[in-house]
Amino acid sequence: MKIKTVLVAILLMGGVLVAPAHASEKPTVESFTFTPDSIDILGADPTVTFELVVSHPSGIETSTTTISLSNSRNDTFGASLTRTDSPRNSALTKVTFKGTLTLPRGIETGAYTVTSTGVKNNSSAGYQFDSGSIVAGKVRTLIGAESGILVRINGNLNLNYKSFEGPSFDKSVERTFVNAEKYRNAEEPIWKVGEVLDSAKYYEMRVPSLKLQLTSSTPSVCAVDGESIKFIATGTCTYKASTQKTVDYLEYSQSYTTTIQPARIKPQLVVNQIPNQTTVGLPKSIKTVAVYGPLGEFVIPTTKTPSVCYVTDFFVHLIAGGRCTIAYQTQGTSQFLSSDLYTVGFDISKDGQPIVAPTPAPTPTVKPVVKKTITCTKGTKSVKRTGVSPKCPKGFKLKR
Repeated sequence: MKIKTVLVAILLMGGVLVAPAHASEKPTVESFTFTPDSIDILGADPTVTFELVVSHPSGIETSTTTISLSNSRNDTFGASLTRTDSPRNSALTKVTFKGTLTLPRGIETGAYTVTSTGVKNNSSAGYQFDSGSIVAGKVRTLIGAESGILVRINGNLNLNYKSFEGPSFDKSVERTFVNAEKYRNAEEPIWKVGEVLDSAKYYEMRVPSLKLQLTSSTPSVCAVDGESIKFIATGTCTYKASTQKTVDYLEYSQSYTTTIQPARIKPQLVVNQIPNQTTVGLPKSIKTVAVYGPLGEFVIPTTKTPSVCYVTDFFVHLIAGGRCTIAYQTQGTSQFLSSDLYTVGFDISKDGQPIVAPTPAPTPTVKPVVKKTITCTKGTKSVKRTGVSPKCPKGFKLKR
């Protein structure tokens, strides 16, 4: 059936077998390179050579392209790239464009992106497309300057790059974190005397090779302690987070000012004792007297002896004889510290009889080791021997 279908199609077209046309496609960029990729404007020759290779099945029609170098301040420099085939052959399926650009001595330092205007394919294909602007790809691993040409002066790149993001607790500024879940969900620092701000919780490094440094302009209120800020007195605290200048990066910094308030207070709890109980009627429950936190909230105890008793809300459930111990403690908040741990213990005795602690086994008495010294004689000679049961050497007699 397939053969008959093909034959019918040939007859309908006048007996001529027509091949399908090529699918429409833009010219392909095979490579876009430049040498060198880093120059020092104090060097001997600030000239860069560019090479662009493009291809298309029907050939390339474009004769020249224009390359542009531009930095973050929109400083732009340009040059022309000319195809190397001579005479020009628009049917050539792969074409190389080359050119050079000599940078001026007064050029600003930094990273410059490299782009080229587009190229068009030969219209003999029955269609023509422009490749669109061509951007040079990644050539290095330097963060913030992975692509393009680096322009230095006396070795310094002076790259103006945001080397870290933060602080995450400052909601007045829109932040872009790589690990958004970690930094946006971090709890806000407690701005009170005695507390500490850990920079690792609120600042995300964009350039891991650089070290975040902290400095305080109000050390009597907040002082630097390694990678943290300690709040030591009430008042206005102003500190700065920064990364130092290197041969690649300029210094980058962010300052923050806040008010340090009096220290948090440790709450005192009023806890009532629970009378001793008996095993009669186990399991059974007893109600506890409510314990209140610093803001009037209920403090629910927890059991320390789950095999003897357990707690739900305001009830202690007794399940076995022994010593039941429950504990009360409030957790720290931005206003109050955690309270001390308060414990309440009571006995659950069998039929009302007191619980008797087991009598420890007696420790055996160890007899002291006693040594004695004897004198042994042999003619005019005498020797002494010391031990638990000393004996005279052979040929000697014990001196009485």
